[in-house]
Amino acid sequence: MQLFLLLCLLLLSPQAATFRRQRSRETRKRVQELPAAAKAAPSSRDFTFNLYRALASAAPGQNIFFSPLSISTSLAMLSLGTRSSTKAQILEGLGLKPQEDQEEQLHRGFQQLLRELSQPRDGLQLSLGSALFTDSTLRVGDAFLSALKTLYLADLFPTNFKDPAGAQKQINDYVAKQTQGKIVDLIKDLDSTDIMVMVNYIFFKAKWETSFNPENTKEQDFHVTRTKAVRVPMMNREDEYYYLLDRNLSCRVVGVPYQGNATALFVLPNEGKMAQLENRLSEETLRNWLKMFTKRELELYLPKFSIEGSYQLEKVLPRLGIREVFTSKADLSGISNYPNIQVSKMVHDAVVEVDESGTKAAAATGVVFMFRSARLNPPRVVFNRPFLILIVENGKNVIFLGKVTQP
Repeated sequence: MQLFLLLCLLLLSPQAATFRRQRSRETRKRVQELPAAAKAAPSSRDFTFNLYRALASAAPGQNIFFSPLSISTSLAMLSLGTRSSTKAQILEGLGLKPQEDQEEQLHRGFQQLLRELSQPRDGLQLSLGSALFTDSTLRVGDAFLSALKTLYLADLFPTNFKDPAGAQKQINDYVAKQTQGKIVDLIKDLDSTDIMVMVNYIFFKAKWETSFNPENTKEQDFHVTRTKAVRVPMMNREDEYYYLLDRNLSCRVVGVPYQGNATALFVLPNEGKMAQLENRLSEETLRNWLKMFTKRELELYLPKFSIEGSYQLEKVLPRLGIREVFTSKADLSGISNYPNIQVSKMVHDAVVEVDESGTKAAAATGVVFMFRSARLNPPRVVFNRPFLILIVENGKNVIFLGKVTQP
């Protein structure tokens, strides 16, 4: 029996909307008091940046975009059904030591995060959930099912995998509904040997606290390299932003707040310093940025952009030490007593669009089991060369991370 893990992420712009520039007193206070970064729960953010470096090194000069939260959630769920060294590799890859108390803390952290994300917020929608589709011929362990339901609030659905087309439609319809129609074809290649699919999804939609005026958007050059430039629609707004000049990493960081306690961080390295920045990104780096932000009047130029990425994570995660689960040595006996189960493939697809009004995002993960076969003169910050984007929720959870090389 093999396990096929498919991760698909889609990030799109929200519907066009017009927002007032005038902020309330509460909003202005929040601009001055960006939440301090707590310890990232439920797993170390260094997994986020280690995975970013692995993806970037595999695709030099290309756009990068993915959801570390979706990927880490999927791996944590998978770890519930693993044993021995297979479990140890996943936990260590997530930045944890293979100790019982840390493993329990990992899952309880996800449980708490899911509950927090389900709370309604003005101007922001953010939800994360899971589902398990199982064939009646497969005996799934009660402990595994109970943990998925209790810790990850997973929905359970009986599915007839002897009818691959019908099973595929059932799963894809569920994902499409949970992501509000943004992911419509997550599972593409089921066959009669498949027996179980585990899905994780994220949906994110947020409005900027203050929208960019479309009338100010003008065509400008974006310098992909020193010798190559492309014309892009460049948004422009003079306003108060979170700002930091990091001289150690030779970069500037601008935080553009969404409504609802989330922030997009745009990181612009100095000329020729992208590699240095990427190599030194860490949990500590992000924590320091969030602590040291100050409110600053800026004239911000930010391109409207749309980028996408597609990754075969079974080829990337071994660089983070997560190897055994993709081999015939994988021990997934916590899921089922069927022998010879492994993860044969893990795919992550992503696309992001950012415009004047805000951001919309959706993510889904599918696991398929199969039988083996200055005020008067504010500084100008112009993002007209490759930069990084992080979307951070509640001052600690990195939901999305990417690099814009070619908008």
